Amino acid sequence: MSRLFIFDTTLRDGEQVPGCQLNTVEKIQVARALEGLGVDVIEAGFPVSSPGDFNSVVEISKAVTWPTICALTRAVEKDIDAAAEALKYAKKGRIHTGIGTSDPHILYKFNSTREEIIERAVAATKYAKRYVEDVEFYCEDAGRTENEYLARVVEAVIKAGATVVNIPDTTGYCLPDEYGAKIKYLMEHVPNVHQAILSTHCHNDLGMATANTVQGVLNGARQVEVTINGIGERAGNTSLEEIAMIFKSHKEKEIVTNINTTKIYGISRMVSSLMNMPVQPNKAVVGRNAFAHSSGIHQDGVLKNRESYEIMDPKEIGIDDNAIVLTARSGRAALKHRLSVLGVELDQEKLDKVYQEFLKLADRKKDINDDDVLMLVGKDRTEMHRIKLEHLQVTSGIGLQSMASVCLNMAGVRRCEAAAGNGPVDAGIKAVKKAISNSDMTIQEFLIQAISKGSDDTGKVHMQVEYNGSIYYGFSANTDIIAASVEAFVDAINKFIV
Repeated sequence: MSRLFIFDTTLRDGEQVPGCQLNTVEKIQVARALEGLGVDVIEAGFPVSSPGDFNSVVEISKAVTWPTICALTRAVEKDIDAAAEALKYAKKGRIHTGIGTSDPHILYKFNSTREEIIERAVAATKYAKRYVEDVEFYCEDAGRTENEYLARVVEAVIKAGATVVNIPDTTGYCLPDEYGAKIKYLMEHVPNVHQAILSTHCHNDLGMATANTVQGVLNGARQVEVTINGIGERAGNTSLEEIAMIFKSHKEKEIVTNINTTKIYGISRMVSSLMNMPVQPNKAVVGRNAFAHSSGIHQDGVLKNRESYEIMDPKEIGIDDNAIVLTARSGRAALKHRLSVLGVELDQEKLDKVYQEFLKLADRKKDINDDDVLMLVGKDRTEMHRIKLEHLQVTSGIGLQSMASVCLNMAGVRRCEAAAGNGPVDAGIKAVKKAISNSDMTIQEFLIQAISKGSDDTGKVHMQVEYNGSIYYGFSANTDIIAASVEAFVDAINKFIV
């Protein structure tokens, strides 16, 4: 059996997605869940990019024990200095440095030559090696880099001390056989390749990130760079859960990971909730419909023998058909247990607050599911908002003009307004605009998502609001979808109104 190392970049590449930014406390929560999941490396941030990223790397280094903590840099000395400083508390630290190696990057991004790029790559690797033993080098846009030149770069950085060399398909352009052949070429043509580990980092622009990663592994790569739910730049990255379950399902490939797959579902829901990033229903492994069967033929087959149509047991990823159902009669112990399954640990004071909110929601909704619970845990994020929605009343119906009245608490000052609209949501948003005396904003995206099903279900609202040429993201969840929509709008305006 061959060991495959899992490098999770949810907190770096995934957190770069607009609207998915986490605060340090939330990042620590995810990092601890990743540790429990069994990932080998956590890429915690890009320290030189901002004080927030720097601090996150510091605090995550303190919070987790056995995974390697990795910090990203460019092939620039000040970047590497910042990364080394941020990693000073890490039990095992790695600096991830690199430079573009494709001709478009060399010619247009760096206005340089192939030979100069190799010199810069070697210099950056040697400089990082002064701080840490474990240095990973990325050949940015390796997917479009000519193989012979790429092999020269890989050989040079390994000789300079790189322990891992990352071969990213940065643009998501490669076909699986092409990417696999690239890894195979390096394995066969780099004389010192066995002194380091080759790593994959594939983007999903053409929907081939997972396929490319698998081909990379089958041709010799022994580290994969992945994210929870496949989040990441543009169309996203390779999904951790897909890679883990592919090799667990295909034991004949003799590739094993350290992932405790029974924790996959919980961390998937946690990341979706904290980052306000819905998981598409048909998402492989963790989507709501991943184990749902609607076809009569399929249903009949599954009832007779699950393996007729299911290659994975839902329990393997942490979906327990016999899980405790939370209702208004559930106590703190049941709520605490469910939070623990989802990777959330709360002190007694925080648990008491969440439990009170849980009881309020349970009075309005028959059964409480995992997404509801995670939503309750994150609800206190809005308590620090400068503008809070205190009151909303809407009148709407067929043959009636929709009207809404709102009262906002604006840093202690109460403002109430009413407005008409072409629907209840439109009326509520217009009333909020009147209350803040600002109508110069436009909703660019408005997504409503039911958490599970039923007319009493909690609805999630994701909203993009444009103001002064910039996009701001709002989110809310409520059993009242009109209230959730107005709350999401208020959440967005809190991001830009000071």
